[in-house]
Amino acid sequence: MLGFDYDRAHSEQKRTLAEFLELYNASLPVHFPRASAALLTCYRENYPSQFKRDGLWSLDLHRKRIMDWLPEHLESLEQSIDK
Repeated sequence: MLGFDYDRAHSEQKRTLAEFLELYNASLPVHFPRASAALLTCYRENYPSQFKRDGLWSLDLHRKRIMDWLPEHLESLEQSIDK
């Protein structure tokens, strides 16, 4: 019988945007762009189906997707946020 998987539980835990943002940026490799609350809000607006149930974030569902999405959209998102 396997013991409790703390890493999995930590990854699956539902978090607020602020909590997710802190954990996401803290565990991000140095060469990756950092997220901001404004950028994560834009992501949530572009992918509402990922937030239908509770509107919360989790590392297991969103971290990799943000890492893939952010570099491709960073410049255009920053321009629209600054306006």
